[in-house]
Amino acid sequence: MKGKGNGFQAYTILYLVFLYAPIVLLPIFAFNDSTIIAFPLSGFTTGWFKELATIPALHDAVKNSLVIAVSTAILATCLGIFAARASTRYDFPGKGPIVGFIMLPLVLPEIIVAVSLLVVLLGIGVNLSAWTVILGHVLICTPFSIAILNSAFQSLDKSLEEAAYDLGETKWSTFRLITLPLIMPGIISSLLISFTISLDEFIIAFFLTGTEPTLPVYIWSQLRFPTKLPSIMALGTILVALSITLLIIAEYFRRRGIARAGGKDSGGFL
Repeated sequence: MKGKGNGFQAYTILYLVFLYAPIVLLPIFAFNDSTIIAFPLSGFTTGWFKELATIPALHDAVKNSLVIAVSTAILATCLGIFAARASTRYDFPGKGPIVGFIMLPLVLPEIIVAVSLLVVLLGIGVNLSAWTVILGHVLICTPFSIAILNSAFQSLDKSLEEAAYDLGETKWSTFRLITLPLIMPGIISSLLISFTISLDEFIIAFFLTGTEPTLPVYIWSQLRFPTKLPSIMALGTILVALSITLLIIAEYFRRRGIARAGGKDSGGFL
């Protein structure tokens, strides 16, 4: 048994190294004073980060990504609230298949989703733009939002809503005054997760963007130029740090919401 435990520990360490080593290398080469991405390092510099402020195309791509990510987060979370409340509070014919169909993008390859959306949108005469990217991102972010908000609604004590009804509140006022504040940490977590997924997503954005590329698409377009790699490393370092920060904040609010509602944590992102 001891040998099996040591073997599993070694496998875990190798897996983590394989998974996170490329991420660790990003800041190393981002601060390296050389256009060649290779060891040994030639020196320390912050010039690649300063260069990011002088690229207008990058600024436009960042603006596009932020608009798309914010819009996606709001729309996906609103849809997630409706779907999560319906699936946790009500029973209706076909509930299982309907919920399963909504959650299907979680298991579908993104390349299939992207190509399918491209064919449908072009077939009905819709021009590719930031709005088509938002549509695709809402499609893949909504299941994540539902998963987060399902946990928030399931942890919410139904007796609180029933007490509000008994005191004369309507369903809308009960939802606004009682339910919404109690699930607010889950809503914040959903917004942050959806924002992060949309900001980092490449495949759907690559197929559905028009003349307004998102940040990941811009990064991909620059990889063909070797002299641009150090600045891309610097940009990647910023994105990784931002993504990790947002995920930590989202997980904090998710756990806070479960604890606030008196529920039990069944696992999360961290």
